[in-house]
Amino acid sequence: MHLRNDKRQNIQEKLDFPSESTGEARQDGREETESRQTMHKPENPANTIGLMEEVCQRENLLEALRRVKANKGSAGIDGMTVGQLSGYLKEHWLTIRERLLSGTYKPQPVRRVEIEKPDGGGMRKLGIPTTLDRFLQQAVMQVLQRRWNPMFSDHSYGFRPGRSAHQAVTQAQLYLAEGYGWVIDLDLEKFFDRVNHDKLMGQVAKRVEDKRLLKLIRAFLNAGVMENGLVSPSVEGTPQGGPLSPLLSNLVLDELDRELERRGHRYVRYADDCNIYVRSERAGQRVMKSITQFITQKLKLKVNESKSAVAKPQKRKFLGFSFTDGPEVQRVIAPKALDRFKRRVREITRRAKGVSIETTIAELASPLHAGLAQLFRLLRNTPGTRQSYSLGPAATSSGSVAAVENTTSSSGRTSRIGGTPATSAQHR
Repeated sequence: MHLRNDKRQNIQEKLDFPSESTGEARQDGREETESRQTMHKPENPANTIGLMEEVCQRENLLEALRRVKANKGSAGIDGMTVGQLSGYLKEHWLTIRERLLSGTYKPQPVRRVEIEKPDGGGMRKLGIPTTLDRFLQQAVMQVLQRRWNPMFSDHSYGFRPGRSAHQAVTQAQLYLAEGYGWVIDLDLEKFFDRVNHDKLMGQVAKRVEDKRLLKLIRAFLNAGVMENGLVSPSVEGTPQGGPLSPLLSNLVLDELDRELERRGHRYVRYADDCNIYVRSERAGQRVMKSITQFITQKLKLKVNESKSAVAKPQKRKFLGFSFTDGPEVQRVIAPKALDRFKRRVREITRRAKGVSIETTIAELASPLHAGLAQLFRLLRNTPGTRQSYSLGPAATSSGSVAAVENTTSSSGRTSRIGGTPATSAQHR
């Protein structure tokens, strides 16, 4: 009995979660990023039988704690804040660890939150995990992302280290410059709400052999949703609001990536935003029909026919951008995105009456507007540009995506509602 207690104490001392006063986030710029050149081949589940121990390693847990603190975010159904997490872990970590390693940990239901869609097209439902579950999801995500990210497609840009929406838009621009002047703009209807759990877990099981980790991921998916004091079961979907959701969404759509690559298509995907570029409208209609069939029958997802289209790229928007016509293709900010930005600035400055100038500046410099400022920087003015917001360097067939500013879009730096990215829809 004494040996058991000594061992428990030794584990706790090695973990030594920092207190709130010493747990400030390091600069994100120190984060190591992976090369954009990926090897897109199937993962071998060998050597994954002990992944839960890797999840529970001290360095991985401290990094997860740092990320959760840096991302802040709202409390879950238990009301625990990010500031209270370190103290809770100091007191309860040994019990939590034993449950993780024995495969008996049970996540709590997520808290339902609704936010308005950026384009005003209704409300988006988020599921906010408890702060503890968010921390554990982050720890799991870090371990799996290190293994899975090199296997994902080079055409996938969303929620991956070292990749960004700006790179995705630039790649689309290069396709247009090469003469692929028609786009199949695919909209997956309520993608995050309709992911088939059994199919998803089948994909996970191909890459993970540790039964405890498989059980934990399934438990996160089936944790349920609390809304208006009532808990309803989760039978499908990967609720937006947790750190694990973006990675699992990329895993689901990796099958789509492989199919598009097998067919030799030129395409760009950012989370559930997927654009395929072809040379003619006729080819576009043919590809739209066959890919829609694949998505419906193979992935068990639904294409929103009213929002999807085969069209000239100049008439569509991709991640908040559109493109000019002519021999030199340039990026332009999509009119709706520009209007939203102007409207938001007017709202803030209108409220500024009676408020100090410092407060107004701080609100204008919030992460939302800092992101929009980066967007404007990407669209740099060039000679001959007729509009102040029609900027970016013109793309030619010899252009290179590598020349574009690498504005990393990694997990945890996009949305602050649950402390994790919501979806690519914020760019729409």
